[in-house]
Amino acid sequence: MSQANDEYIREESMDDLWNVWYTELHQGKSGLTFKIDRVLESTKSEFQRIEVVETLEFGKALVLYGSLMVAEGDTGAYNEMISHVPLFSHPKPDEILIIGGGDCGCLTNVLMHPEVKRCTMCEIDKMVVEVSKKHFPKLTAGLADPRANLLFEDGKKFIETTDKKFDIVLLDLSDPIGPAADLFQKTFHESVYDRLNDDGIMVAQSESPLFNPHTIKAMYANLKKIFPIVRMYTCLMPIYPSCYWSFAFCSKKYDPIDDFDASRCEATDLSACEYYNKDIHLSAFALPQYVKKLVE
Repeated sequence: MSQANDEYIREESMDDLWNVWYTELHQGKSGLTFKIDRVLESTKSEFQRIEVVETLEFGKALVLYGSLMVAEGDTGAYNEMISHVPLFSHPKPDEILIIGGGDCGCLTNVLMHPEVKRCTMCEIDKMVVEVSKKHFPKLTAGLADPRANLLFEDGKKFIETTDKKFDIVLLDLSDPIGPAADLFQKTFHESVYDRLNDDGIMVAQSESPLFNPHTIKAMYANLKKIFPIVRMYTCLMPIYPSCYWSFAFCSKKYDPIDDFDASRCEATDLSACEYYNKDIHLSAFALPQYVKKLVE
């Protein structure tokens, strides 16, 4: 499990030059470091600390409670893979639900699909959305789509109390700490299962296979007790610990490879995508041997 990095910005004096670095550590043993030009915004919401920093390598970056979420130079892979993989695997993705996703990148990618009738995004922290609108307009472009339905609610309570059914539920969550911790538990995944239609799909971000093996092993063991089809797929994420990130594809009926609609993928305007394409969809399910052992 990743840990929040409480002291992640350090300043050093070097010939009176501005020399500030962002560092995100994994359990105090390793991590990522980026030189930043300035802190653009620093605030605290009801739920967490929110910063936007200007990095020299990746441009603006959004940081939540010391963990880097998105950056201008690395917005494509995560948001495209969590959304397009399940949507091109489901033959009729009418009703989509996103839990979390405050930067709105997942929402914007979902709404690239003309088949979608409505995409509901349930985000607990309104301030994350407001900060993202201010600093990351490309990610939040989907908010202008009339099919977008934005709710500022606790995702766990929403799932447990709504009577609506969905074709796809996307768990676009931060690390399993703070307000997102309960949303990685088996009981929550069982509640999501109940809110899916009979052929529904759930996709959840499932952390780094390299740095979070125990979290992944337990999570996938639980998911296989709930869903008949559970597959891991991965992507390259330079701004995340280990740069290698995973997603859990969980389905009541459809297989992400056997039921992948390649023709619809080719017919959909994905010109805004930087990472996802037909070949990536298929190859993302090829896993290194050590990762196969974790999930099998």
